[in-house]
Amino acid sequence: MPEQAVGRRSPAGRAVRPAGALVAVPLGLLWAVLPASPVAAESTAGPVVDAYGAPATQCTITDPRLPELSGLATAGASLLAMNDGGDSAVVYVLDAACAVSEVRSAPVDPFDPEDLAPAADGTIWLADTGDNRQSRTTVAMIGMRPDGGASLTRLTYPDGAHDAEALLLAPDGTPYLVTKEVLGASAVYRPDAPMVDGATLTMSKVAQLGFTLTGTPGGPVGRAGQLLVTGGAVSGDGQRIALRTYTDAYVWPLKGSDIVGALQGAPARVPLPESPQGEAIAFAENGRDLLVSGEGMPAVVTVLPVDGAVAPAASTAPAGPAAAALPDTGRAGVLTAAAIAAAVATILVWSWGRLRRRA
Repeated sequence: MPEQAVGRRSPAGRAVRPAGALVAVPLGLLWAVLPASPVAAESTAGPVVDAYGAPATQCTITDPRLPELSGLATAGASLLAMNDGGDSAVVYVLDAACAVSEVRSAPVDPFDPEDLAPAADGTIWLADTGDNRQSRTTVAMIGMRPDGGASLTRLTYPDGAHDAEALLLAPDGTPYLVTKEVLGASAVYRPDAPMVDGATLTMSKVAQLGFTLTGTPGGPVGRAGQLLVTGGAVSGDGQRIALRTYTDAYVWPLKGSDIVGALQGAPARVPLPESPQGEAIAFAENGRDLLVSGEGMPAVVTVLPVDGAVAPAASTAPAGPAAAALPDTGRAGVLTAAAIAAAVATILVWSWGRLRRRA
């Protein structure tokens, strides 16, 4: 495959990818300037809703082949799991005890896969969309078909490179990529045409989300982790979608395949158990309970059982532009903070790309 589609090659011939960990040194400055409200949003993180019960351990992944669990999905009674990045497209099928029962692979050398989702026809889609340094000319969707074949569709953003770790695969098979933004102003992108093997498709920005500081502990980067989207999921029955940060999950009801319409509503926010680097989220087989996990060994798969409604009773009408919601006296301060934090974010991206590379 061309390098721009799936990765940049090192002199040794292996794929090179920036690692997903942030540099800790400048974070104090970043925390100081993070705004308490999103810089721009059409939909913002909703209130905590008593929709989920106490978390419990479903099983624990101990297989050394899954040290950087980033993507998780349900396929019947089994779980599908993948590592963050890697030199090949590999999906591990887990049984009820989280033991690897099958390994599926595709003859593709990806750049930085971050999330996965199964389609109705049995294809497993990998979102090769990681880009910590925001330098890729294309990202890619890798399809692993049940017959062992594979496809690769290249995607381009309309407004420059982005780092995205969350995939929402609509029931009709349309992928939506959600970017990971230091300030919590995540954008949602959708291809302008159906995915075709070997094609390069442009994408359009179809929604803007705003995540605020929640106070939930966890993640590798302190308070900044409360704003960074690290995974997404669509329930098997097509009735719910979820996004997660390092610390919280957000759940919206879904009708049909209208992902954009769902994201315009107010979500239920679910504080997650503290985790060193939580990046994986899925709905359980019943389509309602949440499953979450993350990088590190052993990796605990935690279930949060539904304990009520999964959406707030408040209106689900789209929120107005964030600028209109901000008090007039506070806008300048928020924008100044945003500019400073953007500069700090640039330093972070450059630093972590240099400090951790795959040899």
